[in-house]
Amino acid sequence: MVTPPRTQAAVRALRAAPVPAALIVLVALSGVVLGRVYADPLLTRLMAGAAAGSVLVSVAARRLPSWLVAPLSVAALTGWTLLSLRLAAAHAALPGGLGEVAADAARNAIPRLLTAMIPVEPAPDTVLVPVVAAWLAGLTAAEVALRAGRVLLGYLPPALLYAGALYVVGPNADPAIGPTVLFAAVAAAGLATPARRDGPAPDPVAGLTPAVRAAVRLRLVAASAAGLAVVVALAALLAPVVAAQVDERPVDPRRYVEPPRVESLDENPLIRISGWALNPDQRLLDVRTVAGAGDGGSPRIRLAVLSDYDGVTWRVGATYRNAGRILPAAEPAPDPATDEVRQEITVGDLTGRLLPAVPTPREVTGARVAYDPATGTLIRPEGLAPGLRYEVSSVRERPDANLLPTANVPAGDEVARVLRVADGAPEPVRRLATQLAESNGAPYARADAIAAFLAEHYRVTADAPSGHAYPNLAFFLFGPRNGGGQRGTSEQFAAAFAVLGRLAGLPTRVVVGFEPKGDGPVRAADAYAWPEVLFDGVGWVPFDPMPRPDEEPRPVEEDFRPQPEDPPPSEVPAPTEEPSVTPPAAAPAPGRADGGLGTPVLVGGGVGGLALLVGAVLAALYAMRRRLTRSRLDAADPGERVAGAWRELTDALRLAGHPAGPDLAAAEVAERARRTLAEARAARSGEDAAAPTHRPGDGAAAPTDRPGDGAAAPTDRAGDSAAVGGPDEAAVDELAALLNQAGFAPGSVTPEQAERAARLSQGFADALRSARSQWGRLLWTVHPGPLRWRR
Repeated sequence: MVTPPRTQAAVRALRAAPVPAALIVLVALSGVVLGRVYADPLLTRLMAGAAAGSVLVSVAARRLPSWLVAPLSVAALTGWTLLSLRLAAAHAALPGGLGEVAADAARNAIPRLLTAMIPVEPAPDTVLVPVVAAWLAGLTAAEVALRAGRVLLGYLPPALLYAGALYVVGPNADPAIGPTVLFAAVAAAGLATPARRDGPAPDPVAGLTPAVRAAVRLRLVAASAAGLAVVVALAALLAPVVAAQVDERPVDPRRYVEPPRVESLDENPLIRISGWALNPDQRLLDVRTVAGAGDGGSPRIRLAVLSDYDGVTWRVGATYRNAGRILPAAEPAPDPATDEVRQEITVGDLTGRLLPAVPTPREVTGARVAYDPATGTLIRPEGLAPGLRYEVSSVRERPDANLLPTANVPAGDEVARVLRVADGAPEPVRRLATQLAESNGAPYARADAIAAFLAEHYRVTADAPSGHAYPNLAFFLFGPRNGGGQRGTSEQFAAAFAVLGRLAGLPTRVVVGFEPKGDGPVRAADAYAWPEVLFDGVGWVPFDPMPRPDEEPRPVEEDFRPQPEDPPPSEVPAPTEEPSVTPPAAAPAPGRADGGLGTPVLVGGGVGGLALLVGAVLAALYAMRRRLTRSRLDAADPGERVAGAWRELTDALRLAGHPAGPDLAAAEVAERARRTLAEARAARSGEDAAAPTHRPGDGAAAPTDRPGDGAAAPTDRAGDSAAVGGPDEAAVDELAALLNQAGFAPGSVTPEQAERAARLSQGFADALRSARSQWGRLLWTVHPGPLRWRR
């Protein structure tokens, strides 16, 4: 029976299908693994399409020359990539044309992928790299496995892509056990499928003589057995290592990439309050409430949250990560009352990167943003520009006022950042915080007391200078009213509340934003700073320490008067009686206070104490110098003793004012030592000629003279001919030779040679020291230089 040609073609296609299908599944599984950190399955579908497209293009072009496959596949890749970018842009609701979106994605794909907030929203810049990588892996695998027939080698690109997906996911998802098992099973199935053949397989040993055929078969069996043994050995060795890594936490590659940061102006936006107060009509924003304002009136718009204070400035200190249209929801307080607010905001003269929004934003359309979940604030990494329009949907929480009087405040490492009080807080500020805290035990009562104190005693003025460092706050709180104190903008009110709150044990922060009057323009006069306090079970609660417009502030001195630690001299009470004229005989003796010690006694005691101190310092330096010399010359290893002797020689040269540079060889240092010694002896001879009765000559020391000055006595260094009459040129050269021997032939120096080197270096140092004056020799002995000079 003859099989029809169409049936034969179908059978051949069916036999050839397993390997391409396996390659498509292997590449698509990388999309499954990577999609675990994405917000929805769009990326997985796009990578599966790239896997199928790349392999099918290679299958369809298998009859064409190999050099034509790559251009055809790249053209198909371009089309699929553009389609993927368009779908992702529509999914993320990004404005702009396809060309603009594609160019932006090409420039920022990798950094935005690694700095994106998890779960990652499929956007053009977060899908570009995975889609292109999947297509290239499928193309390479299909060409190697199908055209070259190397199926196992063709699995390498999908395996690398799969490993890369696991690395990018890192510890941000559960272990991918199911996809990994499926990956191994599909790979094994592809290898187990017999290759397509048009006829029976040829016998590789057909036509050979029986002896050669047996030898070839034996060699094939041996090679197979060796290969199996290698595989089993590798499995036995690597299995424990792989098993030990199962419970290890993977490395997160995002820690190697710096997320977007705010500009220096945005790091402390609190200082912009005073500038905005001086230009109240500046149009910063335009706001239109789309839905959800509710009965609470126009909500506050938050610009930044400042949690870090170092005593000088409040800083944002947030970590922003690229986010998509949908923002991750923060953990809300138990059973909060919430309002959903949707606003359309158009940027006017507002500059920087901080993006205004009603707290807490949940969805942003019309602008690419980065988000900090800890504070719920936004930035636009590209910066704000006039005319930028975006829509933001927020969930506004309203704390239950009934819970506040009994609510506690959290403590511990999690809130240490908002409890930290920088060093240097002025003592009057600390006493004010203590006074307010002692009168109010509950946390909410303390916070309310601080707000009430500020509102009752201080005045709001638009022309107050900017500043919220400790000195600025002390002047704001306690400065004289007629000198500019006790008045400020919301900057000083919010900063003072936050500092006093932390000193009273409350976790506080400062928020900068706007308080619009309703829909329409938001002007600089609407800029505002307010403090917030964190309560258990309630969350962050805003407080208003600003005074009422119709109330006259009460002087601070009525409720708090900071007492100085030491009263100034002007406050010492003056005598009430007229001082009478005392006769000279009744006056105290000059230099002596009433009932005190006389001036001579005080001066003598001071001089004596100073002399004792100087003597102690000199004795300590002398002892340390002796110890250093002994440690060098009494080392256990002879080579180390030679090196120590050489360091004694170089220190002596340095003390004599002729240091040897570190770039000189030992012979060059010896030459300098000989020259220095000759100059010292010549100078000494001139002094002796001028005063022969005081120094008995420049030769060997007299028996009754100091045996260490100028030369050693024969009884001091027996057997050392070079030491008699002082060290000579041969002695210095001998020491240099011993140093070279110790350096270039370690272990060859004998104890006798080491002892010889010690005597030579001591003789050289004694000769140089004896050539100096009496005070010079004393300074030589206690000079601290050898203790600190680099060894």
